[in-house]
Amino acid sequence: MSQRSRFFGFTRLRAQFIKEVLSVLCDPRSRMVVLVPPLLQLLVFAFAATLEVSNVNVAVYNQDAGRWSHELIQRLNGVDFITRVHHIDNRQELHQLIDRGDVIAALVIPADFSRNIAAGGSAYAQVLVDGRRSNSGQITVAYLSSIAADVGAEVALDAQALTPVAVRHWFNPNLIYRWYIVPGLTGVLALFSALLITSLSIARERELGTFDQLLVSPTSTPEIIISKSLPGLAIGAMLGLFMVGAGVFLFGIPFSGSFTLLVASLVLFILSVVGIGLMISAISMTQQQAVLGAFAIGVPAVLMSGFSTPVENMPVFLQWLAQTIPLTHFLIIVEGSFLKAMPPADILASLWPLALIALVTLTMATVFVRGHLQ
Repeated sequence: MSQRSRFFGFTRLRAQFIKEVLSVLCDPRSRMVVLVPPLLQLLVFAFAATLEVSNVNVAVYNQDAGRWSHELIQRLNGVDFITRVHHIDNRQELHQLIDRGDVIAALVIPADFSRNIAAGGSAYAQVLVDGRRSNSGQITVAYLSSIAADVGAEVALDAQALTPVAVRHWFNPNLIYRWYIVPGLTGVLALFSALLITSLSIARERELGTFDQLLVSPTSTPEIIISKSLPGLAIGAMLGLFMVGAGVFLFGIPFSGSFTLLVASLVLFILSVVGIGLMISAISMTQQQAVLGAFAIGVPAVLMSGFSTPVENMPVFLQWLAQTIPLTHFLIIVEGSFLKAMPPADILASLWPLALIALVTLTMATVFVRGHLQ
């Protein structure tokens, strides 16, 4: 037997790969943890994970009997995100509605609102917001400000003093939040799928008592590492492609970028995640420890990747740390490929960090696994 065949045999590697895939697909617990949640989460998060505000109640305390206050109230009654407008007659009732959480915001229109507009001056209305729901309250204020701006534009037109500005939103003309969230979920759910599969691989062998048999088998260390990596790569990539297809065909999100570059990015992204999963698996003694380790790494990675909050809003140290997270770079690629037909040069600018991270994590995983096999 030659030196090459003694240390690396494709027949043994194929057998190890088949064994790893079957251990994931045939074990009900592994199959439930790895395959079912991503598919359910894609459907649930696509509708539940949204920063849009809808079906809210607001209160209006109108002390003015003029034209423009009634125009403003009519605009409020006609918008889709408000379910009910409570018309109240005193501030005590206003405070009670906010205290009970019956309304998220209240609009107080002063008695001289229309008179000031008619005199050519500035008119102001007060908005009181329930600070216990800070994010929703801020978005509601933005919506109400937009309605007030529309009324202001009509006032200016009535005075023939201003031409209103036409606003156009590029890439997402109707501001459909699902167009933003679903491409991001492709990266997040593929991350957890690949991370869990590889994190469970060696830990499963230890818990089932077959790890010692693996050590005394003819399988070499490179074969073990590759065989533990390939199932995570294959299943993670397949789930990622399935989610891309669901975004296009199920949710109707336009895909205008390069599919080839997206697939290459997905493979590099999964490879970098596989390296992290192998390191977790190498130091875990049980499958429970592996699952906890995967979530201990995965959740902070999602929070710092720019999926929920922009990376630019973080402290400088966390911005630098975010650049070491593979999901940060993959989100740029997948979101750009869906909506804005990101040029190949821009994709390559995020692709080479993915390749570098994959090289580093796989090298470290090899060192970790080799150290625990000896």
